[in-house]
Amino acid sequence: MKQYIVRRLLQMIPTLIGISIIVFAISAMVPGDYITGTGNPNMTAEKEAQLRHIYGLDQPEYKRYFIWMGNMLQGNMGESLQHKQPVTQVISNYVWNSVIIAFFSLIFSWIIAVFAGVFSAKFQYSLFDKLVTLFIFLCMSLPSFFIGLLLIKIFALDLGWFPVGGMTTAGQSHAGSWAYVLDVAEHMFLPVLVLTMLSTGSLTRYFRTSMLEVIRQDYIRTARAKGLKERTVIFKHALRNALIPAITLLGFELPALFGGAIILEKVFVWPGVGQVYLESITMRDYPFMLGFTIFLAILTLLGNLLSDVLYGVADPRIRLK
Repeated sequence: MKQYIVRRLLQMIPTLIGISIIVFAISAMVPGDYITGTGNPNMTAEKEAQLRHIYGLDQPEYKRYFIWMGNMLQGNMGESLQHKQPVTQVISNYVWNSVIIAFFSLIFSWIIAVFAGVFSAKFQYSLFDKLVTLFIFLCMSLPSFFIGLLLIKIFALDLGWFPVGGMTTAGQSHAGSWAYVLDVAEHMFLPVLVLTMLSTGSLTRYFRTSMLEVIRQDYIRTARAKGLKERTVIFKHALRNALIPAITLLGFELPALFGGAIILEKVFVWPGVGQVYLESITMRDYPFMLGFTIFLAILTLLGNLLSDVLYGVADPRIRLK
């Protein structure tokens, strides 16, 4: 197991180099830069040239790449042109706000998907199965911004149960207190609800399809013939094998956990890293845009490694060599 993990980690190095070249090349092909992205009509051509020289934007692309890559190898992602702070500091300031809503939506969506998928497969073609399927396709067909605006209209504006947006109430400064925690929980309820609805649909379909294949296997019929309780057969024997296809999705949840929900953060005015990432693209803040993209690429590769390792945990027949 240790040799397999070490070998996979070493294989990530050329992959990351290739990703860095592609990402940097794409950013270099985008017209404009941070100077033009600011949109200052009073800036003279001399001032623009001076700023480009200060930020190193007047150098050839290949030279800028090697300078940027050399700094990345030293753990220096550069300084955000928009925030005037190191990229790592900007990520640290905003990424945990995104992790909060993504983590809770991940927990809730997997719990709901497991039970809904299992019982939907067990009672195939029943009324429960039809209602679950209807709800799944409804959640998957509606865009996230529509669901978010609809929930704001109903629960925030009409009923007044939850805040319209933001992370905390204006003037709330007691960070770390129970009042602050409850205030954040109240503000995050609607974003978490929308993310859970969007994630539950596809996950439930995966679990339902996997369970339908597993419960028809011979060893399930044998377990039932031995007189085991149906609950033991479903949740101890069938569910464990049905989890294997879904483990692939779990690996992709790692970058999604830190990547932020760009559209939802915009709709609910949530100060997450996804919204900052979108602004960096608009403002041509290349240091932050490139640094955060590489950060997500590393998380994606680690997520794939985590999925492969979990295969062996879920199914002892799988050997990692």
